[in-house]
This record gives sequence, structure tokens and C-alpha cells, in this order.
Amino acid sequence: MALQTSSPDPGDNHHIAEINITPFVDVVLVLLIIFMITAGVVEFGLEIDVPRTREVSTTDKQFAYVNISSKGELFFGDEPVSVYEVAELAKEKNPEQPGIYLRAHRSTPWEIVAPVIAECGVNKVNVNVVTKPLEKNPRPSP
Repeated sequence: MALQTSSPDPGDNHHIAEINITPFVDVVLVLLIIFMITAGVVEFGLEIDVPRTREVSTTDKQFAYVNISSKGELFFGDEPVSVYEVAELAKEKNPEQPGIYLRAHRSTPWEIVAPVIAECGVNKVNVNVVTKPLEKNPRPSP
């Protein structure tokens, strides 16, 4: 609300003009909330929880990552692909020694993982399965 002072002269039409910033503040706060929510989604991307195994070997080879989500979606890096495109893309990325790192979510059915491995095997593409090390050895020592 604008505060107007009374003028001793009734013929004086002097008005004080002010901008109402309430709608502007509302829009800014809504945009801030939207950016805060979407920043978390953009930062983390595809979340894959690989299974744990007893021993994990390290390598210095520079292969592409093929990710299989828990819903069975297949990604070459971050791009969605079909099973039949994986071997071709791996050969394009590294023609001398084609290979991939396969990261499958722990709840992904084998019916989705097996065709990827089979297609790569037919096309002579090396498949390296990515796992996490176990926290503790599940087998007791003799």
C-alpha cells in the first residue's frame, strides 16, 4: 500500500508511484525451488547399485561404460541404446581393442544382462563386469 501525504491544497494532484514487488518475489521463490529440485536430479544422473563380489580387480583400460538400470534400460554412457548397438559403439570408441565395462543394477534380471554379453561375444568385444568388493569375506577360513 502506498502512503500518501495530505496536501493542504485540494487542487494538487501529486501522487507517489510505487512498484508492487510481491509478484516478483513470488516468481523468484518458485524458480529457486524449481532449480533446487532439478539440481539434485541433474547432478546424480543414472543410479546403479552393482552387486558385491569377493575380489575386484583394477584395470587401466579406457573402455566405455554400458549401464543397465534396475528397470532394464540400457545406456551406452548416458545415451539410451539397444542391445544390438552396444558392440558397434564399442568398436567405434576403441577400434584397436574394443571392450566395455558392464554395470548392471543388482536387481536387474539375468534375461536383460545375458543378451548384452552374448552380442558383445559374437562381435569380439571384451566385456568387463563392474562389481563392488565385499565388506567381509563370506567364506570362513579353514
